[in-house]
Amino acid sequence: MGGGEGQGAAGGAAPEGASRIALSAAATELLRLLHDQHGPLMFHQSGGCCDGSAPMCYQAGEFRTGASDVLLARLTVEGVPEPVGFWMSADQFERWRHTHLTVDVVPGRGSGFSLEAPEGVRFLIRSRLLTEEERAGLDG
Repeated sequence: MGGGEGQGAAGGAAPEGASRIALSAAATELLRLLHDQHGPLMFHQSGGCCDGSAPMCYQAGEFRTGASDVLLARLTVEGVPEPVGFWMSADQFERWRHTHLTVDVVPGRGSGFSLEAPEGVRFLIRSRLLTEEERAGLDG
């Protein structure tokens, strides 16, 4: 799973081994660093253009979520005491509901609003289609 366990989009627990989202080793390491600097964290992905298509990392509660957002997972990060919520706009989720997402880190500068920006790296999403078994476990 690469550092993350999640819940299904509707907030119910996903079957063991099934998830919509995971973290790469680099993302896990960066989240530990950001947590040490900023405290509890959250992600939001809006699905807009440019930086809006990248996951944005905020201090937990700094970005207000609402009825137009879906909680994809509460990610467990080794070395971080509380889960990191990963939210996505409902419109984006409708387009990506059949994909498994991995949060990763690459060199470069993302949005100035995301906490990793001063570190000279940015979060990004790597995706693949869910297998039939994964889809059945998550949507069933």
